[in-house]
Amino acid sequence: MNNNEGKVVQVDIKNEMKKCYIDYAMSVIVGRALPDVRDGLKPVHRRILFSMHELGLRPDRGYRKCARIVGEVLGKYHPHGDTSVYEALVRMAQDFSMRYMLVDGHGNFGSVDGDGAAAMRYTEAKMNKIAAEMLRDINKNTVDFIPNFDGEEQEPSVLPSRFPNLLVNGSSGIAVGMATNIPPHNLGEVIDGTIMLIDDPEVTILDLMTKIKGPDFPTAGIIMGKAGIRAAYETGRGRVVVRAKTEIEEEKGRLKIIVNELPYQVNKAKLIENIADLVKDKKINGISDLRDESDREGMRIVIELKKDANPSVVLNLLFKHTKMQDTFGVNTIALVDNEPKVLNLKEILVHYVNFQKEVITRRTVFELNKAQERAHILEGLKIALDNIDEVISIIRGSKNSEIARNTLIERFNLSEKQSQAILDMRLARLTGLERDKIEDEYNELMTLINRLNEILSSEEKLLGVIKEELIEIKERYGDERRTVIEKQENEIDIEDLIQEEDVVITLTHTGYVKRILADTYSAQRRGGKGIQAMTTKEDDFVEHVVVTSTHSDILFFTNRGRVYKRRAYEIPDAGRTAKGTNIINLIPIEQDERIETVLSVKDVNPDGFLFMATKKGIVKKTPIDEFKNLRRNGLIAINLRDGDELLKVKQTFGDAEIIIATQNGIAIKFSEKDVRPMGRTASGVKAISLRKDDVAVCMDIATPDEDLLVISENGFGKRTPLTEYKTQNRGGMGLITYKVAEKTGKLVGATVCKQDDEMMLINTSGVAIRINVSGISVTSRSAMGVTLMRTSEEEKIVAIAKISSAESSEELELLEDGSEISNVNDNSLESLLERAEDNNE
Repeated sequence: MNNNEGKVVQVDIKNEMKKCYIDYAMSVIVGRALPDVRDGLKPVHRRILFSMHELGLRPDRGYRKCARIVGEVLGKYHPHGDTSVYEALVRMAQDFSMRYMLVDGHGNFGSVDGDGAAAMRYTEAKMNKIAAEMLRDINKNTVDFIPNFDGEEQEPSVLPSRFPNLLVNGSSGIAVGMATNIPPHNLGEVIDGTIMLIDDPEVTILDLMTKIKGPDFPTAGIIMGKAGIRAAYETGRGRVVVRAKTEIEEEKGRLKIIVNELPYQVNKAKLIENIADLVKDKKINGISDLRDESDREGMRIVIELKKDANPSVVLNLLFKHTKMQDTFGVNTIALVDNEPKVLNLKEILVHYVNFQKEVITRRTVFELNKAQERAHILEGLKIALDNIDEVISIIRGSKNSEIARNTLIERFNLSEKQSQAILDMRLARLTGLERDKIEDEYNELMTLINRLNEILSSEEKLLGVIKEELIEIKERYGDERRTVIEKQENEIDIEDLIQEEDVVITLTHTGYVKRILADTYSAQRRGGKGIQAMTTKEDDFVEHVVVTSTHSDILFFTNRGRVYKRRAYEIPDAGRTAKGTNIINLIPIEQDERIETVLSVKDVNPDGFLFMATKKGIVKKTPIDEFKNLRRNGLIAINLRDGDELLKVKQTFGDAEIIIATQNGIAIKFSEKDVRPMGRTASGVKAISLRKDDVAVCMDIATPDEDLLVISENGFGKRTPLTEYKTQNRGGMGLITYKVAEKTGKLVGATVCKQDDEMMLINTSGVAIRINVSGISVTSRSAMGVTLMRTSEEEKIVAIAKISSAESSEELELLEDGSEISNVNDNSLESLLERAEDNNE
């Protein structure tokens, strides 16, 4: 022992075993069992694809024996046994295992009946087309390479992965103390969700689920309910129930159940054997015959029934006792920076997008360096061609190439690479055509260099490149969803918990919003004092009112030209006199951004337009389709010019008459056809030429045989037939519509109305009054009108709303879209209020 002094270390065997086992466990977790969140591959799959890439087994080339591929993987990268490598290779070539196969197999690669693949010496393989997208640009320094197990070779630590493969193809694996089970998804849906995240980093998981509906299995089947999907996407863990697709056929008076699709990873042969055992044991009665008629055209299991059997009962028993109904336990665990983590849907996409930003940046830097190096050489060649006689003289007069190179460097201030390129230049490059080619190549390179520098200097452009390449992948490889998602009878959706009823949504000037039942208000006669609609601060007042239903979408348009969407039931319910909740708790608006217009949109016609007007008299119409994918973080509705603000938004169908009124009592009516459809971010065109110190206060649809009702800030109002307003060309000066005086104050709003409509007026004190339009005088355009609501010196009218009548059930359905009150209103309130009054009766 004396000779070994200092060489023997006393250790606690318990701690040593614990340390060794943890090291082993982490080795299995990181090196074998779990996929990387970036490319969705385990090391063995990554090494197989890289080996095939190195062997040149590209989609456009011939097949190679699988034994050759396995040998390459074993010898260079994955020394863990040929069986594990070949099984991984086989799975990537099975159309019933992979949603998008990465390997194109030639030969027997197994079947859904559980048959194994032929020996590797018999089968052949090459990369599938979509697998090439996993490795695209790998030679452009897009990913890090690390030494292999013996240090003799270099292998990629991750593949560039041009699509989110972890979600697209899923993954399953059992490590030490943990397991992962990620279902496959539809490529197009996943890419749409990724693009949604790129456009709006604050997008929620529920928003992503509007794009990524749920798992999409290669064997199709039917997913029962969305509760398990939502749990899996929100927490990383969930249980998805999948059923076989079946149909009932009748032949010669006998019924039979046909099974066309099975749940994912269900063995067809074992299923049929299981059904036969259940019939034999009399656990399922009513089945007279069972056979497998599957062929290369597709799956077909025939279950013939006895004459007195009820097919629904038999089918339910099969779902209960066999794998015709199976549960896929989602457990989304993947490696993030070599650490296993449970990930939700958004986290997976966030990690992928961040990885792609790194890949595209590294690729751009690589291409930029190459382009700059080539441009540097071409600059030298251009100098040589411009001084070709002197260059030839220097070369001819030099004893050797080194002297010639140094002389050129000194004479023309060239670099060593430029000088060498000149010496290597062939005489053919001296022709005029070749000189032009050098010039053209140089110009193209400079354009490329500028574009690459723009990508590196702008994250927006970088993300744009990612989006473009994702869309390209979707267009090239995307297909229709296979797995159907059906809602279960007992499944509870959040809207099922919210009673659909008519509500009024109010928003104050300082941004307090609330929801209240529509039957809270009752009609009063003209000249009344009204009821208290809301308790407000001294400097606050109600500015917007919407009457709609709890299940409708509410669009909030801001003065900055952005639009946000929320469901009506998401707006907190409050009492009649309650102040409400600040809008910034519901919508992520900026500090100096405010809501200018609120609309209720329910069952909007997709063929229509959203027609917008600004305070500077600018209008624009945009197809509604461009607003169908509204994000919670908002979208640009109109690109405003300096100093302008969005005033109003209406739904039109291309042939409406538009009327715009200003605060100084001027109005113009023109045809909607004068305004061409524009993109969502367009600025628009001039609707009216405003006089000095005048701004537009309202925009409405000029409906024939109706009146234009105008109301001033001191409570005066009048009606004028629309026939008194001739149709003018867009951009004109307009006509006088109201005689503005100190007694009346300036106009606060106008609306097109009928004789039996009603109006709601709200003043700065938060007092609301509801009056009949029939009680308002019909006068000429320049008249002052009559008093509609008494106001004190401190009070002003700030908001008006039309409450339209509904004369038939068909009309009622059309009016259930709801309405918006923001200085002016055009849509229907009456249908909702009438039904509320009917309920009270």
